[in-house]
Amino acid sequence: MDSRREKILKAIVEQFIQTASPIGSKLIYEEYDLDVSPATIRNEMAILEKEGLIVQPHTSAGRIPTSHAYRLFVDQLKHNLKLINKAKEDMEMIRKQFYLDKAKEKLYEMVSILATATNNVSFATLPNNKQLFYMGISNVLRQPEFRANPSGATQVIEVLETKFSELLSNLEVTEEPSFYIGEENVIPEIQSCSVLVQRYNYKGFKGIMGILGATRMNYSYNMAALKSAIDLLNGF
Repeated sequence: MDSRREKILKAIVEQFIQTASPIGSKLIYEEYDLDVSPATIRNEMAILEKEGLIVQPHTSAGRIPTSHAYRLFVDQLKHNLKLINKAKEDMEMIRKQFYLDKAKEKLYEMVSILATATNNVSFATLPNNKQLFYMGISNVLRQPEFRANPSGATQVIEVLETKFSELLSNLEVTEEPSFYIGEENVIPEIQSCSVLVQRYNYKGFKGIMGILGATRMNYSYNMAALKSAIDLLNGF
C-alpha cells in the first residue's frame, strides 16, 4: 500500500474510533493535512473499498473500516511515548479518584458505627479538603441536658453546620486522641459539650475524626472507641 493511501486509511480508522460514524472524504480533507484534493481522497477511498479495507454501511457517502483495516492499523502501531505517558497519567488520576472514593466510603461507615457505639455525634473531615460530615444528631437530642434545653441543642447543631470546620482547623490534632472539655472549646455555643479528636491517615488520605457530646460523656470508652475506629479504618 502506498504512503498516501495508508495515511487515508489510518485517518478513517482513527476518526471512526472517535466518532463511531461513517467517515467521508470531506472530513478527511478538512481534518488531515494530506496535501491532496477531495477528489483524490475519494479515488483512494474507492481503491481501499475494493481491497476490502473499508465498506459503505448504507447509502451515505461515509465509509467504515473493516476488521482487515483494524489489523493493518494495529500491526503498524509503534510505542508512542506521548500516548504511553498520557495513559499513565489517566490511570494514575483514575486510581487516585478510586482510592479517594473508597476512603470516603469507609469514613462514612466508620463515622456511622462510631456514632452508634458511643451514642454521641461522630464526625470526620473528608480527605484532602476541609469539608465536614457528621452523624448521630439524634443521639444528642435524646440526652437529658438537651431535652431540658432545646435551644442549647439547636445551637450545637448550628455550630456543626456552620462553624465546626473552623474550630477543628484551630485545634492541635495529632495521631493520639485529644479532649477539649467544656470551656476549653472556644466556640461558646458548644461549651456545654466536650470534643474528642484524632487524626486519621487512610492510604495517604489524611483528616480528622472525632466525637462530640455532653460534658458528662463516657470519656474512657469514647477514647477507646475513637482509637478503635481509626485502627479499623486503617485496617480495611
